Amino acid sequence: MNAQACCHDSDNTPSTATDPVCGMTVDPATSRHQSVHDGQTFHFCCGGCKAKFEAGPARYLVATATHEHDHAAHGDAHGAHLVKDPVCGMSVDPHTAQHRAEHDGHPYHFCSARCREKFVADPAKYLGERQPAPAAPAGTVYTCPMHPEVQQVGPGHCPKCGMALEPMMPSLDEDDGGELRAMTRRFWWLVALTLPVFALAMGPHLFGWHLPAPWAGVAGWVEAVLASVVVLWGGAPFFGRGWRSLGLSLPSLPDRAGGGLAEAQGRTRERMSIRDRAMTQRHGQAVPAHRVAKQRGSAVTEGRVRRPWSPNMYTLIALGTGVAWLYSAVAFALPGIFPDGFRDMHGRVAVYFESAAVIVTLVTLGDFLELRARRHTGAALKALLGLAPKIARRIAADGSEADVPLEQVQAGDVLRVRPGEKVPVDGVVIDGQSHVDESMLTGEPMPVVKAKDDAITGGTVNQDGALTMRAQKVGGETLLAQIVALVAAAQRSRAPLQRVADKVAAWFVPAVVVAAVLAFAVWAMTGPEPRLAHALIAAVSVLIIACPCALGLATPISIMVASGRGAQHGVLFKDAGAIESLRDIDTLVVDKTGTLTEGKPALTELVVLGNQPREHLLALAAALERPSEHPLARAIVTAADAEGVAVLAATAFRSLTGMGVSAMVEGRTVALGNARLMAESRAAISDDANARAEQLRQHGATVMFLAVDGTLAALLAVADRIKPDTPAAIQALHAAGLRIVMLTGDNATTAQSVARTLGIDEVHADVSPADKAAVVNRLKAEGRRVAMAGDGINDAPALAASDVGIAMGGGTDVAMESASVTLVRGELGAIVRARKLSQATVGNIHQNLFFAFVYNAVGVPLAAGVLYPWFGITLSPMIAALAMSLSSVSVVSNALRLRRAPL
Repeated sequence: MNAQACCHDSDNTPSTATDPVCGMTVDPATSRHQSVHDGQTFHFCCGGCKAKFEAGPARYLVATATHEHDHAAHGDAHGAHLVKDPVCGMSVDPHTAQHRAEHDGHPYHFCSARCREKFVADPAKYLGERQPAPAAPAGTVYTCPMHPEVQQVGPGHCPKCGMALEPMMPSLDEDDGGELRAMTRRFWWLVALTLPVFALAMGPHLFGWHLPAPWAGVAGWVEAVLASVVVLWGGAPFFGRGWRSLGLSLPSLPDRAGGGLAEAQGRTRERMSIRDRAMTQRHGQAVPAHRVAKQRGSAVTEGRVRRPWSPNMYTLIALGTGVAWLYSAVAFALPGIFPDGFRDMHGRVAVYFESAAVIVTLVTLGDFLELRARRHTGAALKALLGLAPKIARRIAADGSEADVPLEQVQAGDVLRVRPGEKVPVDGVVIDGQSHVDESMLTGEPMPVVKAKDDAITGGTVNQDGALTMRAQKVGGETLLAQIVALVAAAQRSRAPLQRVADKVAAWFVPAVVVAAVLAFAVWAMTGPEPRLAHALIAAVSVLIIACPCALGLATPISIMVASGRGAQHGVLFKDAGAIESLRDIDTLVVDKTGTLTEGKPALTELVVLGNQPREHLLALAAALERPSEHPLARAIVTAADAEGVAVLAATAFRSLTGMGVSAMVEGRTVALGNARLMAESRAAISDDANARAEQLRQHGATVMFLAVDGTLAALLAVADRIKPDTPAAIQALHAAGLRIVMLTGDNATTAQSVARTLGIDEVHADVSPADKAAVVNRLKAEGRRVAMAGDGINDAPALAASDVGIAMGGGTDVAMESASVTLVRGELGAIVRARKLSQATVGNIHQNLFFAFVYNAVGVPLAAGVLYPWFGITLSPMIAALAMSLSSVSVVSNALRLRRAPL
């Protein structure tokens, strides 16, 4: 296996250069990480290797030379001494490998630092020592994805809907997706079995297909056998849920189409890694289940949840398909026991195998789609958990250093954070100075200088200097863990639109059964002869015509059509709850960086203060910033390249942390940075220059001073530009009656400048991720319906806490997973279109539910024979099945109108 593909997700393209740090081959044409040393350009697989090289080039150049010499000296025989990287399987030379680790006294060698990090965090995983994943640890709290108020310690079933409960916290262990694969296989098997049944049953009615007499009997057997397999095998999960909805236990029936409940939970839901459990620990002590419940404001039941009588959609499905199949099986196997009242004009007893088979297959399709969507429910939490590194470098009292798994870090430990590494836990810097990328918290692209006594947060990225820190908060107390808890709690609070059907089913199911029993009793006592035959016909007709196919399709078919229509306009809905809530929003909360603005700094103005040409000054500034990866530097270099100014060489380069940079360019001393650097360079800043700089700052720009030979020559303003389409989008949102609130981790000056430009109604600056969620919750407490639009990790808690979370396309995966709506093109104006589509869709769903309920309200009395006393009309089961099919057609046809809804 190629290490490049394994560790860095790069293509295995032909390489012409070798990374001097890890020895991996890279393509200079596509490599994004380069460094120049002694006039030679070196290429790297990642930023971490580049940082290590620049910290000590000589070390790696010697190793590279020795490596190449060994290859030349030994030729093919050299391969005999190679060993395998236990993580990616790549062959490495143990004599020259830069990355090593020991486990149980045995040395292991790795192709890259990333492989070594994965191995140290979990050696058993890569050495084949890991035992099968155990059940979730004692005290794990489970909840129902459809009824979040249901919580209990340990696995089980939801007493309200019969669905399997799942852990409240996700696991970072890789999910093999076995349950979904089993469901997929089952669905396609059902399709293959149902299509022949439908063709044989409906072919004569729809297409005039008639089989020759010898084959007609065989076709009947084929239809009966295939439909029986579909109902008894494919419908088993639905029968199990329907049975449990009546407060009964039947362990032999699986809850999921993938197999029994115990098997499914043991395979995909009960695994919880040590690192996940750390999220519910404080200083190494497990948090009791009742405390977890108290923190979330819910009641947790110890042990099993009592199953009350709670009929739901699965009760209807099990009852309708069960009666249709059982009646058909008896009619097919023993037609002689039925009187003439059960026979058609040809003397045959009608069967309804196709109805039962089609219903089971369609409901399985819905279950498959629901399971596939729910597999991604915990993706945002897993992505957040993945922000923390798996290992930390701990410094012992004697000064020795060792890599340890993250869960072994305790408060008070002294840790080393090297350039390019993630900060493992929350703490304080005790030695060193560096820039730290805190964009995962603040959403701002500018790295922050961290020095002694500065607080530092786990999950942020150390960029260019080594730091020594003391751990203060670990496990569930870190800020990252608190963000995970906020997102998890908000996700569980959402109520999907499909509950409408379940609420109606609570009284509809008993009503249908009562209607069937009453119909049988009335016909048996007062009907014409043969009374029992007519009574059975009436009861079966009532149950078949009340089959919940139309009721079950009312919501998902509209959601499917609306989702497709939204995708055409760049709007992706995550679930039906988002469509239900979006139409009612009256307040839109927006993040600034990446939502209203482009999300990256750009050179907005260069103010010339002397007689030198602007192009030459820009070239001088670019010469100083070209070696840097800092966002401000990239903005200046990008502007210089876009304007095509001359590329100048800089020598005697000095980087002064917290002040700026200086170098010799064309024999002149050039300095670029803040006022402190100007003072050190003896470049006086006039009152006019200071006033101009302050004016630029008031417009949200970061101002840098450029001095040449000790004389101030220019001001460079760098800012995050407002997106071109943002002003029109804000105007359209205001016209739609929405109040706009801006939240940002940026400073108040910049925030107010953007708000004034766009006409934002309310501004909150310098806010943390938890503060953003708090603002959203406050607005909701005021009675407002709140949508939140953002694109960063720091927006995830607020996105999840809002009534509707809207992620901007191109943002982080965490934001997209936390949100329920994604704007693919990142256009704020798409929210207006999404809201119109939401209004049209919810109206369409209500129409579908109306059609389904009216159909049943009219159909059930007709099937019971209410017209017989006056007109002598009864409804046979065959007509009942046809009416049932037509009800579904009407629902689907109405839903398709959404494809033409004006947006």
